[in-house]
Amino acid sequence: MITLLINLLERLGIFAIAFILIMRFDIFKRLLTGKANRYEKLSLSVLFGLFGIAGTYMGVPIQNAIANSRVVGVALGGILGGPLVGFAAGVIAGGHRFLIDIGGFTAAACGVATILEGLAGGVIYHWLKRRPFDPAVAFITGVIVETLQMVVLLVMAKPFAAAVSLVNVIGFPMILVNSVGLALFVELVSSVFKEKERFAAFQAQTALNIALKTLPFLRGGLNSASASETARIILEMTDLDAVAISDEALILAYKGAENAHHKPGNPLLHASTKIALATGRILTPLTREEMGCTNGACRLGSAIIVPLVKQDKTIGTLQLCRLKEKGITPLDIELANGLAHLFSNQLEISALDEQKKLVREAEIKALQAQINPHFLFNAINTIISYTRTSPEIAAGLLVKLADFFRSNVNPGTRPVSLAAELEHCRAYIAIESARFEERFRVAYEIDEQALGCLLPPLILQPLVENALKHGILPREEGGDVTIKAERDNGLVRIEVRDNGVGMSVAQQTALFQDTAPLSSREGAGIALKNVNARLSACFGVEHALRVESVPGQGTTVSFTVPFP
Repeated sequence: MITLLINLLERLGIFAIAFILIMRFDIFKRLLTGKANRYEKLSLSVLFGLFGIAGTYMGVPIQNAIANSRVVGVALGGILGGPLVGFAAGVIAGGHRFLIDIGGFTAAACGVATILEGLAGGVIYHWLKRRPFDPAVAFITGVIVETLQMVVLLVMAKPFAAAVSLVNVIGFPMILVNSVGLALFVELVSSVFKEKERFAAFQAQTALNIALKTLPFLRGGLNSASASETARIILEMTDLDAVAISDEALILAYKGAENAHHKPGNPLLHASTKIALATGRILTPLTREEMGCTNGACRLGSAIIVPLVKQDKTIGTLQLCRLKEKGITPLDIELANGLAHLFSNQLEISALDEQKKLVREAEIKALQAQINPHFLFNAINTIISYTRTSPEIAAGLLVKLADFFRSNVNPGTRPVSLAAELEHCRAYIAIESARFEERFRVAYEIDEQALGCLLPPLILQPLVENALKHGILPREEGGDVTIKAERDNGLVRIEVRDNGVGMSVAQQTALFQDTAPLSSREGAGIALKNVNARLSACFGVEHALRVESVPGQGTTVSFTVPFP
């Protein structure tokens, strides 16, 4: 039995080497992330089936049968790809075991058992798993499916006495080794994904740190001074050979190697930069020829060139360069994409900063002061996390972020429609939904006839923000927010209702007082006081905010506006 254990472990090592090799292929990564299409899953089913066949051929002959690691291939297919992948792999490996008569009297039993193991591996693991890659559950799955194989052998293999003798010898070694093997392979996948997460976190942190350091400069718009500081910061915080920033015609800033002929103020030298500006597409020239520098002695060998966009118009490029041909790494590409999105967003904000009508209304100043910098940073960080996995979602969130800050930074003083206020709320909710995912849900109960009613700007979003921040998010299980508007006898009644933590009577009383602490609702008072004061000033005290709350059950904040 000890000799058998050693032989099985040796063969498992060969499996491990092959498994590590196939993990490098993109098709395998897509399977693990649930992005593989049906044809890719079919291809991987064949691959896992071939692993099972290899396990048969590498088996140890014993008592006119074979002790093997066939289950590792098919069950692993079920664990990583789901029951259908496991079943298909089992059919391939089990069919081979049955048709190619290897191992004497157990051929038919092993063929059936292999198919069942592939299917059961996927079903059992996905039923028991506690997290995406769970080695402990993989071990338990291995024990169950290998025990299933032994049962099938006892039931189907003839003569029965020979089957019992065989199971007595191979049962424990195969159950132990193959179960441990499955656990180790799943742990290997888990470690790879953890490393990718750490890599992504490092990348996101680098991009965010660069964005935070460049924010003070880019707030003034894209010019030679802001571009120079930005390029310097990027070069200092990365291992790139050169960083360039251009507008639509000129080099605004250049830092790093080959700066003798890439001088700020000079026309664009690279043909690839001109193509990126003209098409608005990201380019990755990987050779000096593809770079197309007009200086024949230029040593820059590869680059990632990302357009900078402001209000849907390409206004420049960010270029990360390396001296080595084909030297641009996936990290460089991800970093360039992330920075370009962040810089474009910062440039959007800079355009809004240029509008000098921000300070016309004192109450709106107070609301602007409430915009927590952490909201911006968290929103940026959330967008970074989507730039690699879901670029479409990231782009949509950037638009929402720009819309949100456009409304906050330049709200004006004229009344706006309820429809406009709802759009502002939806931009804010989209950003927070991406960040907190399923922690909260927002429902709209809007009378369409009420959408045209007019109210002061920035009235509704602070109420929604308070409902989320102080009502829903403190609850571990999250909750629901409902935004409602309905016509009622010449008025429109608007309310924001949540089923969050609620407030005590004392807390409700303190909301609109200039003194007294707000306890658990700390931070909610400024916005509510501001909204309340502006409603009262515009429409009279009868239209001021009404707050109804029950601790542990939720809060409703409502007001009315005239609308004949």
